[in-house]
Amino acid sequence: MRWSARWSGRLVRSDRGMTTSEYAVGTIAACAFAAVLYKVVNSGPVLSAMQSLIKDALDAKF
Repeated sequence: MRWSARWSGRLVRSDRGMTTSEYAVGTIAACAFAAVLYKVVNSGPVLSAMQSLIKDALDAKF
């Protein structure tokens, strides 16, 4: 029992953190997503919809 417990602990490796390459890929993916989101939010239809939504919210009567 002791032998199998000792070897099973050695065979199972814990990956608790990300490596530098994973950070780089994650950073690039986050920047790409931010760029796409920026383009979508600044497009004409979305910008006018957001402006009308904010205008309607500020003009609401309580």
